[in-house]
Amino acid sequence: MKQKKLYYYLTGAAIAAIVIVFVIYRDLAGINIITKKNNQAIYIPTGSTFEQVLDTLESRLVINNRKVLIWVAKKKHYPALIKPGRYIIKNNLSYNSLINLLRSGKQSPVKIAFSDVSSLNQLAGKIGRQIEADSSKIMSFLSDDSNYASDGFNKANIISLFIPNTYEIYWNTNARGLYMRLLKEYRSFWNDQRLSQAKEKGLDPKEVSTLASIIDDEASKSDEKPRIAGVYLNRLKLGIPLQADPTIKFALNNNSITRILKKNLLVDSPYNTYEHSGLPPGPIGCATISGIDAVLNAEKNDYLYFAARADFSGYHNFSRTLAEHIRYASLYQKELNKRKIFK
Repeated sequence: MKQKKLYYYLTGAAIAAIVIVFVIYRDLAGINIITKKNNQAIYIPTGSTFEQVLDTLESRLVINNRKVLIWVAKKKHYPALIKPGRYIIKNNLSYNSLINLLRSGKQSPVKIAFSDVSSLNQLAGKIGRQIEADSSKIMSFLSDDSNYASDGFNKANIISLFIPNTYEIYWNTNARGLYMRLLKEYRSFWNDQRLSQAKEKGLDPKEVSTLASIIDDEASKSDEKPRIAGVYLNRLKLGIPLQADPTIKFALNNNSITRILKKNLLVDSPYNTYEHSGLPPGPIGCATISGIDAVLNAEKNDYLYFAARADFSGYHNFSRTLAEHIRYASLYQKELNKRKIFK
């Protein structure tokens, strides 16, 4: 009889142990976390406390047992090992796996992109909305040319580093890290072939970007870019001022101007290419890849002038002589008057 009671006792104890083990397994290694959407992104800012991380997790995930999650985190010393970044959390993840991921620092990069940028402020604003470093921190870094002078850049041409494209970068990258990441991309972009093409034109990469940024603004039709590049290169070679209207808008800090007036041409600025020969001090925006390649593969022509077509098609009439150019320009001016476009 005693042996039978002992048997029942041991059996009951074994069952209880199995239940306990099952519960522990379920809470520690089983399925406990449900994401609110597939591959939920979790952002942990630099300097976050453990409580702040918990708040972030609970706002993005469905956590069945907060106490167990905290217990697992503390057992793995996570509160002292918090690593900032962007983490992708898959559905049905265990507490144990979640903490292992967060404490490992194996975050997922973000893809940043920027285009149609005409100033460093605008650039900082666009990038600052995509990574942890905000626009003020990015702008503060770019405003201090001691941060990049050793790499051959200055305040006027640092924007040439930023070639519009899509780049992968860690979300918690700071302003210097952003610079170093894009410097690597810049050096990769300017390969031996592009450097050789620039040299053939008598330009360095920053000068190519400067001319390309003007062409990007001038050409609404991409197929005209190499021809416009040829015109500007002809003028540079002959020492004729570029007389590029986009540089006047840049000097006036007013991109909304649709008609350049004579009074606009009097603006006192090194970017006034009606008053100053050669290239301006730096790009008037982020030069596109198509603009850069248009300069490097410029059409060989003998044009010295171009004027927008009066049909407002976005294309231009190209001229070899000033008399011919004046005729085309007059047609365009008349059409502007007809459409009551006076500024």
